[in-house]
Amino acid sequence: MRRDRLLLAATLTAVFTADLYFVLLPKLRDVQWRWGAWGLPGGSCPCVPGNLTVRPGPAGPWTSNGTAAAATPVTPVTPVTPAEGLSAPEAADEGSKLARLFAHPLYNIQTPPLGPEERLLQAEQLVDYYKRKVSRWERHMRFYSEAAAASNITVTERDATFDPEASWLKFHLGINRYALYSRHDPAIPKLLQDMQALSIISADYTQDEKALKGVCDCAQVVKPSGHHLKLALKMQNFGKAMFKPMRQQRDQETPEDFFYFVDFQRHNAEIAAFHLDRILDFRRVPPVVGRLVNITGEVLQVTHNEDLRSVFFTSPANNTCFFAKCLYVCKTEYAVCGRPDLLEGSLSAYLPGLSIAPRISIPNPWIRSYTFTGREEWEVNPFYCDTIKQLYPYNSGNRLLNIIDMSIFDFLMGNMDRHHYEIFTKFGDDSFLLHFDNARGFGKHSHDVLSILAPLSQCCMIKHSTLLRLQLLTQPQYRLSDLMRESLEGDPLLPVLTEPHLLALDRRLQKVLRVVQRCVRRLGEAQVITKDFVKSTDEPQTSPEADTDRKKAR
Repeated sequence: MRRDRLLLAATLTAVFTADLYFVLLPKLRDVQWRWGAWGLPGGSCPCVPGNLTVRPGPAGPWTSNGTAAAATPVTPVTPVTPAEGLSAPEAADEGSKLARLFAHPLYNIQTPPLGPEERLLQAEQLVDYYKRKVSRWERHMRFYSEAAAASNITVTERDATFDPEASWLKFHLGINRYALYSRHDPAIPKLLQDMQALSIISADYTQDEKALKGVCDCAQVVKPSGHHLKLALKMQNFGKAMFKPMRQQRDQETPEDFFYFVDFQRHNAEIAAFHLDRILDFRRVPPVVGRLVNITGEVLQVTHNEDLRSVFFTSPANNTCFFAKCLYVCKTEYAVCGRPDLLEGSLSAYLPGLSIAPRISIPNPWIRSYTFTGREEWEVNPFYCDTIKQLYPYNSGNRLLNIIDMSIFDFLMGNMDRHHYEIFTKFGDDSFLLHFDNARGFGKHSHDVLSILAPLSQCCMIKHSTLLRLQLLTQPQYRLSDLMRESLEGDPLLPVLTEPHLLALDRRLQKVLRVVQRCVRRLGEAQVITKDFVKSTDEPQTSPEADTDRKKAR
């Protein structure tokens, strides 16, 4: 009997100890984490970094996108209130929240001096390159006009002047190792204004769509992609923009039976993605603005592409319409139509040509299956990231952290279509990632696809600066939905996003922070919250697929 009592007591002690260690202690740590490290219930922070400090040396490498040649001494940023002398609620009512955000210390850390190696292009090199392109354009137009006159065809001629001080040239010159543009670059608002207002002198299919049909200058194509209608428009100052027309009304959600790879591309998603990227301080999306385009006067009458001319028609409602000549949706049922000629769309600024600023396209390690039944390894293997961490270029430097940044950006938008990413070759393996092609975002405000966050949840890593900004954007005076609403008010196609999409941003942001919170509980801050730059030391040694893609891209 005594032995039985002793055995029972030992068993109960073991059960109690296990319950204490595995159940009660984690709950106590959770409470401590929520109220201590994050400051507020639900995983929010009190708007100042607290025990998390920013490395304010090189702003690009330490607080946003890129790399640095050498580290600088670490100095904590002095916590400040949102507006000096005001409490948080009072500050929230004072003036522009967006202006207050961009005045915050996290958005005002000085970048290092930019030498030739940190800049993508030099002024003389760029201007000479585009002067040659303008000369070719003028010769082409002269020959075209002569041929049209000989055939008794009327040609609409538009005035065009190359301006070395044009905003699009300044945008190209501002691209550097850390971002597509600096935080307060005056060329960006001017570029948005120009794309919205300048006359269009030429319209054509993009090189991507020509590549799909085998009739392009493929030296200007990184990766042929897409099957939705998009056009390349040339402005009167020779700037170029990609036009994506409206395909879906603002209040329409993606049907629940649609696969992500057959979803519509939304022009308003492209516009909103640029503003979201800027608010997150990634600055990896080229400038985008909305515009009402007269598709008769500004597309049909200025294009020199007979294939493009041939897809225009007048609908039974007497509206001017056109459709794509591509591999998939190439029928009049998929046409876009003006009312009767005006059609809204997004205009995305072109990056410098590949012959002067080469880029390569690399498959996303967390690419989805583009079939009806297939699944990728990351969808079934929770330890997939451990494998990725062993592969070049994810085994050193900033690449994997930038992938995680991109997954957070995509999750906030609900974009499941990130199959590749691009980098500038000049900046090597630690180049920031270009957040191209965001038109399949903002499709469903009522549903959050947590699998988009797989890079974050599987790798349990996040940049220190990214985390601080995400925490900041949960605060009432910097609430993400309010900032997006204010930022989008500057676009001519109001409203760019409906209110449910704006509110979904706040909900998704909290879910991102909860994923980080779980990682920190499991692994500790030191392992999860990573300084923004880790110098690359490893040489390429694995991943034959990546090597093959690089060769194809070149």
